[in-house]
Amino acid sequence: MKRIVLILLVAGFISACTGKPSHEAEMDKFIDNLMSQMTLEEKIGQLNLLSMWFDVTGPRMSEDVEQKVKDGLVGGVFNFWTPNAVRKLQDMILAQTRLKIPLLVGYDVIHGHRTIYPIPLGLAATWDTQLIERIATAVADEASADGLQWTFSPMVDIARDPRWGRVSEGAGEDPYLGAEIAKAMVRGYEQGDLSNQNTIMSCIKHFALYGAAEGGRDYNTVDMSRLRMYNEYLPPYEAAVKAGASSIMTSFNEIDGVPATGNRWLLTDLLRQQWGFGGFVVSDWTSLYEMEDHGVGDRAKVTEMAINAGLDMDMVSEYMIEELPALVKAGRVKTETVNAACRRILEAKYRLGLFTDPYRGASEERAKAKIMSPEKLALSKEAALKSIVLLKNEHQTLPLDPSKKIAFIGPLVKNQRTLVGNWCAASDWEQVENLWEALENKYGSGKFLYAAGCNLVENESIRRMTDPQGNVIDSRPSQQLLAEAVQTAQQADVVVAVLGEAYDMSGEAASRTSIDLLDNQKALLKALKETGKPVVLVLMNGRPLTLQWEHDNLDAILETWLAGTRAGDAITEILFGDANPSGKITMTFPRNVGQIPIYYNHKNTGRPFNNDSKFTVKYIDIKENTPLYPFGYGLSYTKFEYSDVQLSDSTLVGDGKITASVTLTNSGDRAGEETVQLYIRDMVGSITRPVKELKGFQKVALKPGESRQVAFSITTELLKFYNAGLQWTAEPGEFTVFIGGCSDVNNNAKFTLK
Repeated sequence: MKRIVLILLVAGFISACTGKPSHEAEMDKFIDNLMSQMTLEEKIGQLNLLSMWFDVTGPRMSEDVEQKVKDGLVGGVFNFWTPNAVRKLQDMILAQTRLKIPLLVGYDVIHGHRTIYPIPLGLAATWDTQLIERIATAVADEASADGLQWTFSPMVDIARDPRWGRVSEGAGEDPYLGAEIAKAMVRGYEQGDLSNQNTIMSCIKHFALYGAAEGGRDYNTVDMSRLRMYNEYLPPYEAAVKAGASSIMTSFNEIDGVPATGNRWLLTDLLRQQWGFGGFVVSDWTSLYEMEDHGVGDRAKVTEMAINAGLDMDMVSEYMIEELPALVKAGRVKTETVNAACRRILEAKYRLGLFTDPYRGASEERAKAKIMSPEKLALSKEAALKSIVLLKNEHQTLPLDPSKKIAFIGPLVKNQRTLVGNWCAASDWEQVENLWEALENKYGSGKFLYAAGCNLVENESIRRMTDPQGNVIDSRPSQQLLAEAVQTAQQADVVVAVLGEAYDMSGEAASRTSIDLLDNQKALLKALKETGKPVVLVLMNGRPLTLQWEHDNLDAILETWLAGTRAGDAITEILFGDANPSGKITMTFPRNVGQIPIYYNHKNTGRPFNNDSKFTVKYIDIKENTPLYPFGYGLSYTKFEYSDVQLSDSTLVGDGKITASVTLTNSGDRAGEETVQLYIRDMVGSITRPVKELKGFQKVALKPGESRQVAFSITTELLKFYNAGLQWTAEPGEFTVFIGGCSDVNNNAKFTLK
């Protein structure tokens, strides 16, 4: 440690003649001095990222980690936390390694560390980037107090196939909204200054195009044109880079026939040269190792490909430490390439302040004060409330009247584990208050009726594929459970069925061919419907589901996602009207799985959809070819009315702007919040253009009877896209502006760009 401090003191006397900011010049001097003392093997060791024993998040575990740390063959570890554990490992570095270079410590903190917030798809449904940034800041505060320095988040993959389980980890199908959320999360995690001990380093993933896996099958092939990449899938990654993200993770899929982890066009030409990314690139779990199965070479060849492509750090494969020394000796990898990768890792450690404080201020005292603090629990509840989406509400079935006799039925009424969802980090789900406990705490025990109705997962093959942890199994025959539920429902005025997916039915390696509710759950709903009682369906799930029967037959449907530590409280408040739902979905809900992929910003064909014509884009075996719930959709307990769209001018010229506005009125009898959405269509282009593109949104809170003008500025920059030559340009011509509460809005006006 003394050597590192001495180098830092020397670095303080850097001359201003370098032309760099003083802190950057000091960092360069420090790292130059440090690397001059490192052997090739020690440099390669910095490129090695190993998994510790606290958690398992991949198929292959690291072995003999502590010995490799002592041997200087490890640059970072993950799946590892708590101040004492991290301190012991860093102490080992300081006491038993030659150069005493601190380890980088990371973890998958996806939607919270100990305090859990709604899954990212649920957070996106808030359409509240300020809230999302506050959450990322709170997550960084808590995780850093528990010894973490790095998170593998945000996941910014555009996803249009709800069969893919990892849609739960992202912001949905739209590049504009995805980019805004990506920027908010990076700002929240890093706050522009990683030397602040309350921050953690972000990692954009999965670079790139991972959300377009064929058939919604995880890890599967992706193949698309450059035009689609640039216009539809790459914008959130680029936005996160521009927001200052310090690291980026490669994806498992191939791009143009080359696996992303060894794709030089992706990692060097696009990421570093076109976008100017200056951080480091890490592989996903064994994605370097898995390049062999892609069929592009043996272990030496794929290692050579990856580091020459621009990969800096190898997660778990250990191919870099095993193969690089010989590759350098043979001249297949240049020493300068290894040096550049090592420097990027050391720069990240420097910016995190690890060379002056390897523990970054983590302590048991700080952890006790920060973890699950009242402020973070309140924020978790706020996020859950704003993420919930009201999908249907006939006859004002919701909100519920607590004076009525209400039956809560379903395997998720008393379930704790599902509430915190997949990727729930270091949370203790057994401490989470479930929906039933929240109901009893608010209204007293004995107030409501209850029956399980069925097991959450009855299908044995699905049960074997998923983790039974927390999924309580009732050993009674299914018919007995069903009969008990019907008998309970018959005693009630209103039935609330709480159903959905087990927490592990979405997330990584959790693709589904059917996204209906499971057969046993649907049988329960049909039996409840036959009682003649009003039925409210409360969903807990990690993806859009196909809910045509439920929509046609039930009185109300509430989408609550997997809403986190305070989910029980939030759902209770929404159900009984203490809060008004304001969430809007960010992925289209199909009527039938055969419609997939289905997304709002599609293109017209030469025969656009026309339900009255046989020869058009449609399916003959479903009544409606439209989505069940379109992108941006969500109801409220109050009613919002929009005026016609008004434009400040009918012509936009050069660097000028025009203003598009509506008057929004709350014409109902409750206060509420509406997300006003701006869409634009480029009517004629040199390449075909989408039927609509989201270009702005604002959240507006109104009291009953209150009106407000909501205005959006439209500039030439907002109209740009990548043309056939991949040039970022706006083309003169006619545009249509749409403003409303959902993507299927037809409230429009037209202007011309000159």
